[in-house]
Amino acid sequence: MAAADESSRPFAGLSDVSISEDIPVEGDISVPVGPSRRDDEFSTLDEPVKETILRDLRAVGNKFIHVLYPKRSSALLRDWDLWGPLLLCVTLALLLQGGAADSDDQGGPQFAEVFVIVWFGSIVITLNSKLLGGTISFFQSLCVLGYCIMPLTAAMAVCRIVLFGGSGPVSFAVRLVVVTVSFGWSTFASTAFLADSQPPNRKALVVYPVFLFYFVIGWMILAFAPSQ
Repeated sequence: MAAADESSRPFAGLSDVSISEDIPVEGDISVPVGPSRRDDEFSTLDEPVKETILRDLRAVGNKFIHVLYPKRSSALLRDWDLWGPLLLCVTLALLLQGGAADSDDQGGPQFAEVFVIVWFGSIVITLNSKLLGGTISFFQSLCVLGYCIMPLTAAMAVCRIVLFGGSGPVSFAVRLVVVTVSFGWSTFASTAFLADSQPPNRKALVVYPVFLFYFVIGWMILAFAPSQ
């Protein structure tokens, strides 16, 4: 019976064990703080508004540089934003104002019309890409298509300057060259960023709407004539 009691209480004798105060107890218990420090680095809650604005402007500027030197890169896809496309769209719409067709009710592009054409066209191309099996997200595609309007926006600014000297055959030839180069630049840049996100056997079906999208914008720029 005593053996049964002892087996039922295997730790009964531990209550009689005492630790002498002369035995030093050593060791450190530390809590790792690495992740919290990393989180503090990327936290913008305590960041001044000026630093936030400058950081966003630098990010937009870096994306403009990527469009100027297009290559197969994930820069526009990884850190996408819509500030740059919005700025380019508004600038293009403002530059297209004051055309001769605006005052003659000939359907000249108004500010809202340009805005709708750019954004609606970008949305249609994005949906087409998703339906064809593209792996790019909706807003990533809008970011790339919007940023790649930059060459055409620059072409519109050049055309406005050229038109100050008149609208003769020489002026038209110069504007045709400028718009053609910018159109090819925009198309090449956008396809360079979007190519890897599309199925290999369907890339042509994705590139064709992009071609039409920038062609329409280029045509509006080339057809622009200042009001007299």
